[in-house]
Amino acid sequence: MTLHSIIARSEALIASLPAPLVLLVLRIALAVPFFRSGLTKWDAPFMLAPSQAFLFGQEFRLHILGGAYPYPFPTLAAYLAATGEIVLPILLVLGLGTRFAALGILLMTAVIQLTVPEGWANFHLPWAAMALALMAYGAGRLSVDGMLASRTPEMNPTGSHR
Repeated sequence: MTLHSIIARSEALIASLPAPLVLLVLRIALAVPFFRSGLTKWDAPFMLAPSQAFLFGQEFRLHILGGAYPYPFPTLAAYLAATGEIVLPILLVLGLGTRFAALGILLMTAVIQLTVPEGWANFHLPWAAMALALMAYGAGRLSVDGMLASRTPEMNPTGSHR
């Protein structure tokens, strides 16, 4: 057995991973950090932690073109961020409206990047890459989207080859 054949067989084995399983793991991997962050923003259901309004109003700044600007409507921004960090990860894990949930996470990541610019390499870039992959490939068959698509083939949000 040659080195070339060992590499080819190994590559074929790796490539045989089922796409629905890979997409499920990708959805969970992207959902976890956002959901965990979202849990810290609420004192109770529908009760935003006071610290969040303070952070968005007094501490957080949008770093744009060399300047640091306060958030417009900081309390609303805090509510939107806290809600997005709970709802969007749940949708991702369920695989419901996956492409839209991933788009929402991508937009949140862009705002987080503007707020914490030094986090781009360790956090924001991987999150953006995962969100883009889910936007492009959908949730896969192991999802609510996949189940809905199998019932209505003309509305196939997961793609025909997934």
